[in-house]
This record gives sequence, C-alpha cells and structure tokens, in this order.
Amino acid sequence: MSGDNAEDKVNHASNSKGISLPMTRVKLIMKSSPDVSSINQEALLITTKATELFVQYLALSSFNNGAGKDNKTLLYSDLANTVEGTETFQFLTDILPKKIFARDYLKLIEENPIEEADN
Repeated sequence: MSGDNAEDKVNHASNSKGISLPMTRVKLIMKSSPDVSSINQEALLITTKATELFVQYLALSSFNNGAGKDNKTLLYSDLANTVEGTETFQFLTDILPKKIFARDYLKLIEENPIEEADN
C-alpha cells in the first residue's frame, strides 16, 4: 500500500463521515506520543470524530454560558470561564487559563511572595 493510496483513503473517509478536522493533523499529534507506534485508520477516524465532538461541546457550553450570547460571539474569556467553572473541563485549566493583567499579577506576587527554598 503506497503512502498516496493511504492518504486518499483517509481523505475519502473524512469527507464521507462529515469530519471537518484534518485527519492528517490528528494523526501527526497522535504519532507525537512515544507510546504510539502505528495508527489504524479506524482508530484515526474515531479519534478525529471524538475530538471534533469534544471541541463542539466545549464551544457550545462556553457559548451558552458566556457573555457574548446576546451578540452571537464566542470569546476567549467565555472558554476560560467554562473551563474553570465546569468540572468536566477542569483538565484544561492549564491550556485555557483566565487572562490576567500584568499589574494584577504583580499585585498577587507582592501579596504572596514566594519563599525561596534553602539550598
């Protein structure tokens, strides 16, 4: 099986299953894990579709709970607030942190100085 033939199958599968995420990118991300040696086409298709559904769920939850609902916009702050406020999305807090102004961060540092460890 040549590389082009496999890529054609992936493209055909993504088009016929209503997938909008690029499967080649998902495969690249999956292969970046040292635990993954090869990826079955069906596993790639299912992972891509699951990722797409998860992103849609996150976006819809953020939109429904967000401030931009009135003017039909989804803001970064809506995503960050949803991640922080919903237990389902807690694992994303490092990826989608709430934005903080530098002056506010400096105030936090002044109020809570980090103690240096003794060497």
